[in-house]
Amino acid sequence: MDSTQPPPLLPGTLFMLILRTLRSGSLHGYAIARRIQELSENGLQIEDGSLYPALNRMLVKGWLTAEWGMTDTNRRARFYSLTREGCKQLEAETKDFDKLIRAIQLVMRAA
Repeated sequence: MDSTQPPPLLPGTLFMLILRTLRSGSLHGYAIARRIQELSENGLQIEDGSLYPALNRMLVKGWLTAEWGMTDTNRRARFYSLTREGCKQLEAETKDFDKLIRAIQLVMRAA
């Protein structure tokens, strides 16, 4: 793997990262990707080809709502917000992720 490129996301973590990012309030797609990149100190970069299909799947699942609005730069954009179901899903995914990380850490310490 090229050390200049961010590592790939573990399968299933994109939903969790988006849900967690939207916990602090509604954002448009580009802002979601930028926020994840900033919070990860440039360790994670979400490509449009992954982000927007994920957002659409999350809308269908009822984890998000979306409405059109204007960005700070006066561009029309779709703003996404977390639903009650999305909050429940974030909690469940966070618990599962924590279990996975703990299990991996146990193996790495023992191996």
